[in-house]
Amino acid sequence: MALANGPIAFAGSPLDRADNLRADRDALAGMMNWKARLLKLDALMPELDENGRLGWGTLADADEDAELVFLGLDRSNGAEKPCFAAVPPEGDASPRMANPRLWSLMATLDPGDLALYGGARSLIDWHARHRFCANCGVPTKIAKGGWQRSCDACGSQHFPRTDPVTIMLVEHEGRLMLGRGLGWPEKSFSALAGFVEPGETIEEGVAREVFEESGVRVRDVSYIASQPWPFPSQLMIGCHSYADDDALIIDETEMAEIIWFTHDEVAASLAGDGPFRTPPPHAIAHTLMKWWLEKTA
Repeated sequence: MALANGPIAFAGSPLDRADNLRADRDALAGMMNWKARLLKLDALMPELDENGRLGWGTLADADEDAELVFLGLDRSNGAEKPCFAAVPPEGDASPRMANPRLWSLMATLDPGDLALYGGARSLIDWHARHRFCANCGVPTKIAKGGWQRSCDACGSQHFPRTDPVTIMLVEHEGRLMLGRGLGWPEKSFSALAGFVEPGETIEEGVAREVFEESGVRVRDVSYIASQPWPFPSQLMIGCHSYADDDALIIDETEMAEIIWFTHDEVAASLAGDGPFRTPPPHAIAHTLMKWWLEKTA
């Protein structure tokens, strides 16, 4: 997926997900042959080859008792190679992006590799953290090539989850609302964001989150773009909205600062010479800010 200012990180996987093959045990078994590729991972971190691309091995490289998930088919170069990844012993219970290697990877990996890795990471991390049935507590088994876990004891079926998160620009008379969360470095600002709650539309989630964090009511919510974010497995839903009033009542339990910035201040900050530090280019908030500058130019 791309906007005028470039592709969105973690989007655009080059693999054919081949959903029609996931429930076909014979087809899956037939793909586990010498042509199959295994994504090389150190726990949840990818291992790169000499060219800085994702490293791949064969299924023989997996541990004998490893749970393998089917990522999809690589049909590049006229071939059809099944791609798999192994579930690690442990998942990431609190993925806060503290590992500097992750930031480096997002800045340097080929966009297709980054998208493929992001999808694989989300999937295998979910498996590593959901080995037991949420209904009865007994161990579950991998099913449908890794796109389901099944409980033989109570018959429950469990599926990899994606959590929707709204991330939104709020505009008022040519200025943009941006916030700095608690614990963030000084001068680091981004768009407000929050999880969509049960029973909400995206528009309602945007309005609630903005009001809770800033005390500002918004209207005319519109969708801009989305981004898969595999830490652990979120869908960032980028939106834009308007406010009729700029008076702030900041939720100090979540936000350190919220400030209205002018068009020139946002432009200067994106250029590296403004009053605040913007999110990195691989974050959708960065893309949204660039979109807003073009919209209001």
